[in-house]
Amino acid sequence: MTPQQDPEADALRLAGESLAAGDPTGWFERLYAESATGAATVPWDSRAPHFLLAEWGRGRAGSGRALVVGAGLGDDAEHVAGLGYDTVAFDVSESAVRLARERFPRSVVDYRVADLLDPPGEWRHAFDLVVEIMTVQALPEPLHARAAAAIADFVAPGGTLLVIASGREQGEPVSPPPWPLTRPEVAGFAAGGLEPGVVEELRDGGRLRWRAAFHRPAAAG
Repeated sequence: MTPQQDPEADALRLAGESLAAGDPTGWFERLYAESATGAATVPWDSRAPHFLLAEWGRGRAGSGRALVVGAGLGDDAEHVAGLGYDTVAFDVSESAVRLARERFPRSVVDYRVADLLDPPGEWRHAFDLVVEIMTVQALPEPLHARAAAAIADFVAPGGTLLVIASGREQGEPVSPPPWPLTRPEVAGFAAGGLEPGVVEELRDGGRLRWRAAFHRPAAAG
């Protein structure tokens, strides 16, 4: 990337082409594939777990199974595994999954290719912790509710969903992608029997972020 290049320019270009073709997720594969050759830059690749995930996990000792949604190059998944969870991480991009495996060749994380909008049936109610970081907001707004419901469905009885997202006020104009989430959209993760926990509204200068937890009640008996 040249010093003058917008780090988000490649994502915007590829997303625009994909959306114009009626394919809301195809640009992820193109972006990661081009990044592997140096032809594009992944703007969210910080080579570190998201700081709000790291903060949430500080001092936690995890157990059980975890699922990381839209895992990209693997930093968040590796962090979750480091907390003690038996971790599955997926991305719709085959190139992202390949690159994550190459970055972490000795990883205990089970990296898989999967589509959030058509996930494996065996993942339903299968995970004690589900981590969603800025994946839903990368999809067009008409898909947000469907994607949130799919994510909620992964949470096992007694399990937790952690959501981290960029935010915006309801009615605030947006120049996508991404499509930052409004408070009602964050609340919409309480679907399919999930109960809302704490929704944190975090502001850094003029930027709004959400960190929210949701829980599925433990099975009776």
